[in-house]
Amino acid sequence: MKKKLLIIANNNIGSGQSGGDTIFLEFIKAWQKKLDITVFGSQETRALLKRYQLKPKFILTDKTNPHTQPTIVNLIYHTLRRKTLGLIAFVKNIQSFKNADYCYTVSDFLPDFIFGILYKLFHKNGIWLCGQYLFAPKPGTKYSPYEHQVIKGYLYYLFQQPTQFLANKFADQILITSEPDRKRFPKKKVIVVQGGVNIDASEKYFKKNKIIKPSERKYDAVFQGRLHSQKGVLELIDIWRLVVQKKPKSTLAIIGDGQLEEKLKRKIKKYKLNKNITLFGFQSGQNKYHIFKNSKLVVHPAIYDSGGMAAAEAMAWGLPGVSFNLEALKTYYPKGVIKTPPGNYRKFSENILKLLGDPKLYLKTSKDALELIRSVWDWRRRSQKVYNQIFND
Repeated sequence: MKKKLLIIANNNIGSGQSGGDTIFLEFIKAWQKKLDITVFGSQETRALLKRYQLKPKFILTDKTNPHTQPTIVNLIYHTLRRKTLGLIAFVKNIQSFKNADYCYTVSDFLPDFIFGILYKLFHKNGIWLCGQYLFAPKPGTKYSPYEHQVIKGYLYYLFQQPTQFLANKFADQILITSEPDRKRFPKKKVIVVQGGVNIDASEKYFKKNKIIKPSERKYDAVFQGRLHSQKGVLELIDIWRLVVQKKPKSTLAIIGDGQLEEKLKRKIKKYKLNKNITLFGFQSGQNKYHIFKNSKLVVHPAIYDSGGMAAAEAMAWGLPGVSFNLEALKTYYPKGVIKTPPGNYRKFSENILKLLGDPKLYLKTSKDALELIRSVWDWRRRSQKVYNQIFND
């Protein structure tokens, strides 16, 4: 008989897809034939499953939340709404919680996390897999993404303290994305998920097609990720402005959507970079791959991150990268990415120009990127490794 896995993904808001979302979707894709999987989530969660063409058993908690602007009031409303409607769905489907051998909460946000606690209360022998993927910086930390959102930064940090305490006390296994975070859970079994990349499409492309020469590609660089303060997307405009000062016709493609979209547009207009930067919004499948194939390198300007799968996906297409030298990225990207001192926009721009202007460095970094992704980041390998650690140990 298949083991039963209940996945709690009740916090989703808007149409975007976070790294945590990608992880649980890829797990379902890889594990669906081995496990009896049920997903507990909202209409937004159902849309993500549809995007991945996945059809696990599904417990609907809530319809789509129309209030997606990330104001403090909206976030409080969203949390209370999802907790309340989730509790109603929990009571109606309590047997699914009692019957599940494993329960995986995909984030530490309360609309997900609280149902891990309830699972353990009603199923003491069940195994709670607690996703803890991104930890808020201490207020006042240098290069914090909440430098201009002080209240939100304090609330996020304070909110995570009890969830870490409760995870340490009640969770059976902790899933993290970055090796340095292991020390937060000294008495628990910790699994470093890291993340992965689907390399099938890029492998087929390299085998069957004539590769577009870097000199013939339309975009000098591509960024992929949520338009969020953590990802450094506004800082990227400052960086690209410096690139354009040295190389006036430099072009940047930005893939993604999120809360900073309007600020991003205003900043691009302010710096008169409309001809240099193209915003594509959220993209997937062949549309996204087409942009990668026509880009020379990938930029990952995150100013605070637990890792970052988005850059790895572009690297699977042979794109070398440039990033800030964050602690988590040292284990995520030991090669294939040129690292820049945090906060140094000028050096970041110089590293971009260096890669674009030095064919030997470009080729070496490109080969390093490909080798890293194929040997470490392939989702098939990552999913199987995590599966073995959880279900076979």
